[in-house]
Amino acid sequence: QVQLVESGGDLVQPGGSLRLSCAASGSGFSVKSMGWYRQAPGKERELVAIIFSGGSTRYADSVKGRFTISRDNAKNTVTLRMNGLKPEDTAVYYCYVNALISLDWVYRSYWGQGTQVTVSS
Repeated sequence: QVQLVESGGDLVQPGGSLRLSCAASGSGFSVKSMGWYRQAPGKERELVAIIFSGGSTRYADSVKGRFTISRDNAKNTVTLRMNGLKPEDTAVYYCYVNALISLDWVYRSYWGQGTQVTVSS
């Protein structure tokens, strides 16, 4: 019922910037929260940043002050602006959406296919 399409992953030098975008499409849903997780090789998937329907945000300590998450409620899109990128930010980044599905009035979580971010000189 909800499809997510991500874009923006790339190879960037340390100190560089990237912008990741994710768009949710489908029908019969109302988005509650949107966010980004990442998974580096050999590590568990971890929360990077999340933004709730009221606009409040939460960030991983490792990205505070460098990354900014925003959303467009009308378009059901979420954007992650990443500045001051470090090699340890290298990972596959996954878009996450939690939405209320009108078919059965249940909240469900959805994941994007992942986009690779590589920070290397």
